[in-house]
Amino acid sequence: MADDQNINVGLIQMACAPDPGVNLEYALARIEEAADDEARVICLPELFRSRYFCQSEDVALFDLAEPIPGPTTEALARVAASRKVEIVASIFERRAAGVYHNTAVVLDSAGRIAGLYRKMHIPDDPRYYEKFYFTPGDLGFSAHPTPHGKLGVLVCWDQWFPEAARLTALSGAQILFYPTAIGWHRGEVAEVRRRQQAAWETVQRGHAIANGIYVAAVNRVGVEDGLEFWGSTFVVDPFGEVIARAASTVEETLIVECDLSKIDQTRRDWPFLRDRRIDAYGDLTRRFLN
Repeated sequence: MADDQNINVGLIQMACAPDPGVNLEYALARIEEAADDEARVICLPELFRSRYFCQSEDVALFDLAEPIPGPTTEALARVAASRKVEIVASIFERRAAGVYHNTAVVLDSAGRIAGLYRKMHIPDDPRYYEKFYFTPGDLGFSAHPTPHGKLGVLVCWDQWFPEAARLTALSGAQILFYPTAIGWHRGEVAEVRRRQQAAWETVQRGHAIANGIYVAAVNRVGVEDGLEFWGSTFVVDPFGEVIARAASTVEETLIVECDLSKIDQTRRDWPFLRDRRIDAYGDLTRRFLN
């Protein structure tokens, strides 16, 4: 890295095996490789420790959950401290008996928990039955200060909500990470697939433009039961340009340099935050305007 304004981000696009222990060890090895390639902030896909279990409603699958701190955060913390990197990881959190969250953990380069984000927007669609498993988050939207920048984290379905991106940016986030598990239903026609994926990328490019920040979406790949995950992990700069993109069907680690000075430069050219009419947005708290 040339200076403190240039941060190398590592995005690990991976396929997930049935055995959570295998996935954790594999993720740790991929983090080590990303650190060898000079990544300083490394993000894993959503719920990387298991196959995407929300395709069905099964009470036995609550056994996949664990506390935070817990075994996964402890294993990640050791490699974060040893390699002096920050790690963003989505974990199925067991908060209390009957209370579970889809939680993103930010570990700093000393191996400490720098922040938590509990997924706020919980989908309930065919093969995405997340409302059965996850209690909506209660930690709000915030930036997590680390030695390598202020990191914002949202999770998958949160990608579609501009309010979440805006509030995270207003809290000071310089890079907004979206750990993700998104794909097509098996058998969907090519044109529907193209439109879905294009919309997914477009809305996140819009978040980068509207807020003048970097956005990084980290997806999984592979076929799991009725879903075919489309990969295509990418990074967008504050101007909305895609500066790196992974393939759609294979595992890949992107190492992407993010020049944080571009945030101030872009916001000077496009002063959207300056020109917000915060006195006129009260109706945003309403469900619908009749």
